[in-house]
Amino acid sequence: FFFAFSQIQNSIQEVVSRRPSTSSSKTMQAFSKTLPDALLPYKEKLSPRFFEIRDKVLDFVENVVNPALPTVDAQTAELMKTVEDRTQCPEPPIMKELRAQAKARGIMNLFLPEVSKLSVLEYSPIGEILGMNPVANLAMNCTAPDTGNMEVLERFGSEEQKKQWLEPLLNGEIRSAFAMTEPGVASSDATNISTRIERDGDEYVINGHKWWISGAIRPECKVFILMGKTSFSGPAHQQQSMILVPRNAPGVKILRPLTVFGEVEDHADIIFDNVRVPATNILLGEGKGFEIAQGRLGPGRIHHCMRSLGQAELALAALVDRAHRRKAFGKILAEKDAIRTTIAEARIEITMCRQ
Repeated sequence: FFFAFSQIQNSIQEVVSRRPSTSSSKTMQAFSKTLPDALLPYKEKLSPRFFEIRDKVLDFVENVVNPALPTVDAQTAELMKTVEDRTQCPEPPIMKELRAQAKARGIMNLFLPEVSKLSVLEYSPIGEILGMNPVANLAMNCTAPDTGNMEVLERFGSEEQKKQWLEPLLNGEIRSAFAMTEPGVASSDATNISTRIERDGDEYVINGHKWWISGAIRPECKVFILMGKTSFSGPAHQQQSMILVPRNAPGVKILRPLTVFGEVEDHADIIFDNVRVPATNILLGEGKGFEIAQGRLGPGRIHHCMRSLGQAELALAALVDRAHRRKAFGKILAEKDAIRTTIAEARIEITMCRQ
């Protein structure tokens, strides 16, 4: 991940530095100190706090994160020699330093309105920048699935749960996963969830099969928020509950990492076999799973949209740069109508998605 990202990032930085006056550079306005064209329609809704935070993020990316990318690559390459599979590779040590820098600048955990003091509209352009630079996103502690899990704990967790899990998550000391999807049912309809969460004295016993659990394999992952059923009768939307499950709890068996387009990724196939956790690990109470899910999945989806727009901007910048540097049949590609149409359509679609 870190190696592949730095190659992309280096090429994009090369795009901007090589052609600062071309339309390729214009597609990278997200990194401009002035307000990007895409944000002009919303200018009146942007607070002074937004401009302050945006300037801090841009400075952090440009002067701290980007210069650190070669070190990220080098450390990751060395760590890869110590593991059998890249999903087991620990974070490079420099990430701790980058998080410390982000914390000192007051730009960690910006996804939380209580921390950033930004509206969702104001966080969106920040999310785009973080989508363009995953290392900055990680350093600023704004990565999924941790963001959604921290929001759950902040809104619905007890003081004890916050102390044990939310504080280290906010500090970037540990990471987490969200265990909902199951192989045996259509899990997008959470009423189908079949994992059992059964009370036994002062404990809950968990039995079930989950898969596509993102982030569960990485060494830094220490806790799951698991969705299952504490009841199989009664109102359909009051049977589900969410519970905190330490990854190292006896009975948690990570079977394998799953593949995406043939590449092994950090999406786990997991069996929960008579996993026992304290009854105090239940979130908000039995039957509150749907209520929590609505509070978690909504922000999670919109944050993915923000980061995806950033990735789309990177792709468009690369496309424009290539069009200015490649020649075919006696002409620069950028001079050909079909290429111009493709670029224009891409810009329209990105702008449409943003609005």
